[in-house]
Parts: sequence; structure tokens; C-alpha cells
Amino acid sequence: MVDAMKIGELGGQAGMSAKTIRYYESIGLIDEPARTPSGYRDYDDGAVERLRFVRDAQATGLTLAEISSVLELKGSGERSCAHTTALIEAHVKAIDAQIAQLTAARQELASMAQRASSLDPSSCTDPNRCQVIAGGVTET
Repeated sequence: MVDAMKIGELGGQAGMSAKTIRYYESIGLIDEPARTPSGYRDYDDGAVERLRFVRDAQATGLTLAEISSVLELKGSGERSCAHTTALIEAHVKAIDAQIAQLTAARQELASMAQRASSLDPSSCTDPNRCQVIAGGVTET
């Protein structure tokens, strides 16, 4: 027999707050549990595993909507590996694009810092603009 647990116990085992668990219930990431005669939520060990999966999937960068799509496939008895792989590959591409943008921004800032070291602060007389930035930003 599976031991039932209240939301606080579930949160402790899954590593998340009761508020988060209630939210996940409200959006369908976990099923609404049975209730005790006094109205308390009554979870089983399956809820712990599901919440741990949600937590771990979020740690990889998947959104709650993406996690839900994986769980829907699993819930309907389908295999989710190809779907999950496609989601992860999309995140890798997005991260690669961010890295490229950050690399370009870093190069621009490094160039501005280099140029700033050769500027004479006494020649900066424009009351509205700093010569370090005014001369270093490229129009995009």
C-alpha cells in the first residue's frame, strides 16, 4: 500500500513549495489528488516522482508548457523521446544564438573600453553625452 501524504510532505520530498504544487495542479502538470475526509489533499508517491521530473525538466531549460507536452505524450502512452529531443535541440539553438549576441556585445564593449583609455576626459564637453559611448556605439 502507498503511504498518502499531505502537500507539505510532498513539497519536502519533491523540493518545492506547497504554493508551487497548487499552481502545478491548477495548470494540469499534476493531477488533482484525492482528498481526506477533512478536505486535505492526499498525495501518493507517484506525485513525488512527477514533481521531481517537472523540477528536473525545468532545470534543463524546458518551459512548463513544454514539460506539459512531454507529460501529455507520456500520459497517452506514447514515447516522448523524439519530442523531448526536438525541444532540447531548439533550446540549444536558442542558447547558441544568445552566445553569438553576447560575444558580439562583448567585442563592442571591449572595443569601447580600449578606445576610452585613449580619450582625454577634459575634452568631454557635451552635457548630454559621454564621449566614451558617443563615439563607440555602432548603429544596427
